[in-house]
Amino acid sequence: MTGSAGLGDTGAFGGEGDAGLLSPVSASPLVGALTGDRAVLAAILAVESGWAAVLEKAGLAPAGSAAVVSAAAEPGRYGVAGIARRAQGGGNPVIPLLADLRKNVQALDGTGIGAGKAVHTTLTSQDVLDTALMLLARNTVEALLGDLKRTTAALASLAEEHADTLCVGRSLTQHSLPFTFGLRAAQWFHGVAAAGRQLEGLAYPVQFGGAAGTLAAGTVLASGSPNTPFSLADALAAQLGLAAAPAPWHTNRLVVTSLGNALAAVLDAFGKIAADVLFLSRPEVGELAEPRAAGRGVSSAMPQKQNPVLSVLVRSAALQAPQLVAQLHLAAASFNDERPDAAWHTEWPALRQLLALALGAAVHIRELAGGLQAFPDAMRRNLDLAGPLLLAEGVGAAVGPLLGTKDGLTGKEQLQAVVDQTLQAPSGEQSATYRKLLRDAVPAGVLTDLRLEELLNPASYLGEAANISRRILAAFPEYAATPALPDTDPNGDPRG
Repeated sequence: MTGSAGLGDTGAFGGEGDAGLLSPVSASPLVGALTGDRAVLAAILAVESGWAAVLEKAGLAPAGSAAVVSAAAEPGRYGVAGIARRAQGGGNPVIPLLADLRKNVQALDGTGIGAGKAVHTTLTSQDVLDTALMLLARNTVEALLGDLKRTTAALASLAEEHADTLCVGRSLTQHSLPFTFGLRAAQWFHGVAAAGRQLEGLAYPVQFGGAAGTLAAGTVLASGSPNTPFSLADALAAQLGLAAAPAPWHTNRLVVTSLGNALAAVLDAFGKIAADVLFLSRPEVGELAEPRAAGRGVSSAMPQKQNPVLSVLVRSAALQAPQLVAQLHLAAASFNDERPDAAWHTEWPALRQLLALALGAAVHIRELAGGLQAFPDAMRRNLDLAGPLLLAEGVGAAVGPLLGTKDGLTGKEQLQAVVDQTLQAPSGEQSATYRKLLRDAVPAGVLTDLRLEELLNPASYLGEAANISRRILAAFPEYAATPALPDTDPNGDPRG
């Protein structure tokens, strides 16, 4: 143990004992294990340990160094809270952690091989922290994509199951045209799958560059050996399972902003689903209901309430994402000189919060999609509220061209007049009024009663709804199938 150990620990997002009390969407063991302070610490130590292994393999550090550094880099040896407080001295957590790591390496180097020579040689705090955050992001996104693909598989099943389930489409809050719940689920799937594919396309590159991005110290280190600073950086990338980088990216932050954009896109897609479920599960709408679980959705004052908490939590994450991404872009546009000052520091909490929110929301949206209850009878009831007026567009397209000019009005204008007159009738009488006025306006020779009923059947005016759903699912086959995932999360807890 070093002097920093035993000083307490921190939770997922910052202050000592912070367990996410005011961020319930991301308050879970899985999120904490992958994005919490201890995960950051472990990632920093992994970078230092990985670099020691690279140097030893390249013959640039004493034999046996990597094993000593690896043992000293065991995260359990370090107290996060103490390191966090001491980080104020140098402005980042790598500096105090590195001091403790060196002490531990010295203590464990029992045979005196000089393993300390392998610690942090030619690296900078930014090299280590940027690379560590790429490790953190890669691990988090990997878990996120697992939940995301379970979500899309559930949405694909809903789309197929309800391909012919009629509901009402809404535009600017009003009933617009007949729709299907299958297409709605397919559009949800489309948003999530497209965002997931964007997320899968990201690279997580190693950072290297040294004090000013010239690799001067690395050049000196590698002189006289077959290695170059570039080959050593590529070896570190391979050691950590990250992408090689063609050059240092100290102040070129597209890597970070691209990650932020992709995470925000995922949360946008999640937020759309949550917003729809929140509306459609209102008692007066009643078309959907969230899956129930003991203790979920309760009210502190109203025992009869069943709140759609999953959707509330997911939407809360989606509403936070844009500001966090904006912070990443603001930082990227403010990175000055060859290595930056405070702009770099503002990236860390914004990026980590995005990762935590996306992963937390993914867990909830997976459960929501997998257990969502659909009520076709309520969908049909709401569809019928507008009556045959909902088919006015289709009637106009089919019948308008068949009508000649009358009283100076074209066929389209005559049919619009029928709609306008209908809307003046009480809402309970509009259905019968529209049918009567339409029948009076269109001669039987132009439109038979049978053809009229066909035009006023909502199922007759769905356009290409079924084909659109099929095309969406076919465009993302890898997201439509249920993925095989581990039975436990990285924290050892069951993944239900």
